Amino acid sequence: MEGRPALAEWFSPMPRPRFWIGLFLLAGLGVLAWSSSPSADTHSPSTRGVAWSDPVQVATGEAYMGPWRMNESDWRFVDDPTVALGRKDTAGVVWTDHVEQDLYFQAYAPDRTPLRSSPVNVSRTPDTFSWLPRMVFPTGRPDTVYVLWQEIIFSGGTHGGEAMFARSLNGGRSFQEPINLSQSVAGDGKGRLTQEIWDNGSLDLTVGPEGTIYASWTEYEGRLLLCRSPDTGAHFSAPVHVAGTTIRPARGPSLAVDSTGTLHLAWAVGEDSAADIRYSHSTDPWSALAPPRTVAESEGHSDAPSLAVAPSGTLHLAYGESPSGPFHQYHVRYTRSPPGTDSFTTSTAISDRAQPDRGAHFPTLRVSDRDTLHVLWERYPNRSDRPRGLAYTTSTDGGRTFEAASVVPGSATPEHGFNGSQQGLLMEKLAVNGNGDLAVVNSTFDRGNASHVWLYRGQTGDH
Repeated sequence: MEGRPALAEWFSPMPRPRFWIGLFLLAGLGVLAWSSSPSADTHSPSTRGVAWSDPVQVATGEAYMGPWRMNESDWRFVDDPTVALGRKDTAGVVWTDHVEQDLYFQAYAPDRTPLRSSPVNVSRTPDTFSWLPRMVFPTGRPDTVYVLWQEIIFSGGTHGGEAMFARSLNGGRSFQEPINLSQSVAGDGKGRLTQEIWDNGSLDLTVGPEGTIYASWTEYEGRLLLCRSPDTGAHFSAPVHVAGTTIRPARGPSLAVDSTGTLHLAWAVGEDSAADIRYSHSTDPWSALAPPRTVAESEGHSDAPSLAVAPSGTLHLAYGESPSGPFHQYHVRYTRSPPGTDSFTTSTAISDRAQPDRGAHFPTLRVSDRDTLHVLWERYPNRSDRPRGLAYTTSTDGGRTFEAASVVPGSATPEHGFNGSQQGLLMEKLAVNGNGDLAVVNSTFDRGNASHVWLYRGQTGDH
């Protein structure tokens, strides 16, 4: 049974469970970002070509995090949002309410008004923590919503965690009974960096053009697993071991499927200070993946990959990189694999490396219908603090050049406190569509005052 580590008190008087240490050490390791000058977070109507609306408060709660006592912990805050864009530019948001120990769903119209009178409970498991979800609105099924998350079920191993899936067939008005996809004792959903440091939320979810659902996650013990559903989530195949071992654990999987149905999978590697991103693919939903290969080999530590496939067939990848290893400053890098090739281009830095007090990590990459790339990542004010606010950049030429990064307006407001996702920063906080619409989510925690979940809507004009 896991408990609070001896290292916890090194970083903050707030007690926290072991899985938080992975996230927080990465911040302390130098996962730095833009200095928090007052001008860095003004509510300008347009930032780097994006017209942003005022933030929407999705949920609010207390800001208390008591000692880790597994599912008996006294945690009173909201956290862990993810977002997806559906038909008619509807934005769906799923987040964690730690008081209820459940996930909740709300949908928002383009004018940012909620479509439900109250949020809908997705997980309905109040005796166990549910957190760090992924969500998909599948193309061609306007009333369907898929959600994957990590449930902290202690089933006999040293670490609690199962990969859970639920679907809604009525536009999110209700969700069917969750399905346990993992059913193991290995601590599913944990992405181990070292024996004592990990991120929860090490999982991903996507849907192919033929409707096949793919779910992937890693275990604390090291394995990367993949399963499929051909029938809109009614049944899933048994999980297949793709990669990862106890000695070289996989972490942070990212999935993408192109228009031909080819499945792409990238992941990071723990227990290795010079680890590189690994990649594999499969052209048949029911065949084995190709042997894994290294992407953008370097002497530094590569982590937290995010994949996306453009309509042209180009595979795009963003990830964090620390040249000096996992205990030093990160920045965000980008590479791509053009269609018809079997290699990735030389990677380039897309976050600002010019100033020594800046850094970035945990990107989310998305592509709109015109091969416009959008990248979002966590930003940090200094070496010893948690992330505050989100940074965003875009490329309108398929990844050859990127705009200078900017802060999502309203995401770094000082009185809101630091970014949440206190169980791990392997999150997906960005959604885009072919109309140039953006949806961004974040959680904030102002200790002793309030916690919030926020929705930010933007328009790029990419019509």
